Amino acid sequence: MTVEEKLEELNITYEKVEHPAVYTVEEAKEKVPKIDGLGCKNLFLKTQKKELFLYTLPEDKQISLNNLSEILGVTRFHFASTKTLEEVLGIIPGSVTPLAIINDKENKVTVILDKELKDKNILVHPNRNTATISISYNDLEKYIKSLNHKIIEI
Repeated sequence: MTVEEKLEELNITYEKVEHPAVYTVEEAKEKVPKIDGLGCKNLFLKTQKKELFLYTLPEDKQISLNNLSEILGVTRFHFASTKTLEEVLGIIPGSVTPLAIINDKENKVTVILDKELKDKNILVHPNRNTATISISYNDLEKYIKSLNHKIIEI
């Protein structure tokens, strides 16, 4: 099932734009056509104990991985490898998105949503970096919960 099919199954409305491939927030700001929503960055993280987290936060927000691990009470974070990204979420670097949990059949990933995104439309990729979807925070929560994934809001 594709992301779009899952969103439609859940009666979630969204807006989608196609664009050239983007790999960074800076590229997205230049190449993604204007669409209603707050741009996001997504960090696919792994702890020393091999726990996996996907953190979605506003594109311009700075975060210390050490502070994040303290807030969550987990061992030190580092970025998960490309191999882990492909194996668990079925996507490539530059396409990281909370929508990719549709491919995490074993529910290995915990999704972290930044509280600054609450009550906003947010911009995320639909598992490929050649399109962007605008989706409400509440609908993103609905999507994540429908796939039986844990959400932490910080």
